Amino acid sequence: MFNKRDFITAAIALAASSTANAQTAKPDTRTPQRKIARGMMKTTRMFKSPPGFSNGMAVTSEGLWLAQQKVSGESAKRYGLPEPTDLREAAWLVDWNGKLLKTVMTNCRNCSGMAAGGGYLWMMANQEPFGCFQVDMNGKQISHRQIPLAMPGQHGGGSHGAQWQGGKLWIAALRPKLLIRVDPKTWAPEVAIAAINSPDKPRSHDLTFDANGDIWLVTGNDSRNYKEGKPGLTKYDGKTGQVIGMYDFLPGSADPHGLEFHNGSLISCDAGIHPGWPNSDSPHTGWVFKIEPA
Repeated sequence: MFNKRDFITAAIALAASSTANAQTAKPDTRTPQRKIARGMMKTTRMFKSPPGFSNGMAVTSEGLWLAQQKVSGESAKRYGLPEPTDLREAAWLVDWNGKLLKTVMTNCRNCSGMAAGGGYLWMMANQEPFGCFQVDMNGKQISHRQIPLAMPGQHGGGSHGAQWQGGKLWIAALRPKLLIRVDPKTWAPEVAIAAINSPDKPRSHDLTFDANGDIWLVTGNDSRNYKEGKPGLTKYDGKTGQVIGMYDFLPGSADPHGLEFHNGSLISCDAGIHPGWPNSDSPHTGWVFKIEPA
C-alpha cells in the first residue's frame, strides 16, 4: 500500500512522464490541413424585402422565407424607433421577384435568424425570452426551447442564424461561439464547430450549406457605422469543420445578415439594423442580394 510520500512521488513521476510525452508527441495527421483560400466578394441587389427589417432567411420549394426583426425597449430608444404596438414578428414568404405570398406571425423577439424544415419554421430570438420558436406553416407555436449548452438555470443566449440540413437544425450560437447541430426532436446537441473568425471580424451572423456540403458563415467587425463596416465570410469543410476559406467584401457592398444558398449562389439580406450603427445607415437597407466572387 502506498504511503503519503510514495503517492506524491508517483504523482510527480506521472506528471513528468506526461509532460515529456506531450513535448515529443507528433501532430495528428489523420486529417490533413487544407490551405485557406482568400478572396473578395461582391453583392448584387435582387429585390426589396417587405416593409420592416428582415434579418433571417430560408429557401424552400415554395419560395424564400424572410424573418422580420423588431426592436423594442432600450433597443428601440437606441435606434430612434417607436415602440412596436405588437411585439410579434412575422415570417414572410416571398417569390423570387419579391412578391409577398404569405405572412405568418410568431412570438419570436428581435429575430436574427431562421430556418425552414421538417414542416416547420425555426425562429431564433436575440433578446428575452431568447431561444428558438418552432411554429408550423400557419403560425401555431409548437415549442419554445433554449439553445443547448447553457449553464444550469440560465437561458442559452442569442443567435444570429440557423439552417436546416439533412433533417437536423444548425444554430449559430452567440454565447458559446459555436455552430451547433441539434436533433430537432430531442433537442440534444450532436456536433459543435468553433466559430473561427479572422481577428478583425469577431462578429458572427447567419450560416448556410453550399451544394458541396461545406458551411459558410457571415462575419463582421465591431464598427460604428456603415463606412467602418467590414463584412466577411468564413468557409468550413462540411466533413471536418476545418476553416478552408476567408473572404472580404468590396467597398460599397450590402451588409449581409441572413445567408442561404440558391441556384449556385449565396444570397443574403441587409436588415438595416446593425449593432452600433445609426438606424438604416446602410444604403442597401431592406434589399435581398446575391453574393458572388468579385
